[in-house]
Amino acid sequence: MKFGLRLPSFALGPKTATLAEMGAYLRHAEDLGFESAVCIDHLLVVPPTTVRTWLEPMVLLSALAGVTRTIKLGPMVIALPLRNPVLMAKEWGTFDVLAGGRSIFGVGVGWHEQEFAAMNIPRNERGRRMDEMLEILIGLWTGDRVSFQGRHYRFEDVTIEPKPLKLPEIWIGGGTQPFEKVYAQAMPDMTPVLRRIAKYAQTWVPHSASTPEMVAQDWERIQGLMVKEGRRPSELTKAYSNFVYVLKKGEKPEAAIPHFSTISGLDLDFWRTYYLVGEAEEVAEQISKKVHALGESVEHIILNPVNWQLDQLEMIARDVLPKVRKS
Repeated sequence: MKFGLRLPSFALGPKTATLAEMGAYLRHAEDLGFESAVCIDHLLVVPPTTVRTWLEPMVLLSALAGVTRTIKLGPMVIALPLRNPVLMAKEWGTFDVLAGGRSIFGVGVGWHEQEFAAMNIPRNERGRRMDEMLEILIGLWTGDRVSFQGRHYRFEDVTIEPKPLKLPEIWIGGGTQPFEKVYAQAMPDMTPVLRRIAKYAQTWVPHSASTPEMVAQDWERIQGLMVKEGRRPSELTKAYSNFVYVLKKGEKPEAAIPHFSTISGLDLDFWRTYYLVGEAEEVAEQISKKVHALGESVEHIILNPVNWQLDQLEMIARDVLPKVRKS
């Protein structure tokens, strides 16, 4: 089992963490045994989930590559259809070289209508665009003089340098979750998302708010789709990820509100139901239940603290993760 962090990389105006603070935090995380550090991607604020936006992931990750030593870095997940595939191939190759190959390529289709409108990309094309982009990226990272003729992207005789030191691990996020509560949207058809995971992903990352029942149902469908794609379900590893705030002994749940309300528009009831808020024992038990729902091949647990405070990082490493390992 590998443990990682999803970073609280929020843009908080003058209170945004400095690169020096992030570097000190992540080097301490390396010393505590964390193996990966990933970040969320959103162009805009996405209410009601957040009341803040995030730092741009490619800029952030490139900076973090210079202030860390061993930890793997990547987005989880980057909204791939909002990017241009040839430019994305170039950016990622440069980042991977600068990071010494310490990269995780986490991708998703995105969902926020205003973000797609701002980028002049029809939202209803995002799935088909992402499928083409994955084919393009793999082609440009593994070959030279690449040509592609698709519905949305076309080019001839393109070679991208630098290429990544090796083909990145492709993590794909998605699946069933309480869409109306999280995004104020009806739940879409999950079949294209699950088929994409079955075809391309080395690691599947269910949504943070997905219940164990949702995860188990999606996993059953993914296994069948993998067989149709000529893959064995054992080829796909899984990552459990969620927001977390660990309470001190005897602390009431309300003590978490000032910390998560800085970034989130969701209330305490939602956080306690779908995210992780509680003392170490309670948080460890919640994680174990979700991991059990994912079944075999769960290789990564990635937790998202709500701030850069070292005491939260240390409580997770000292008080939560050993209990998860034991269970």
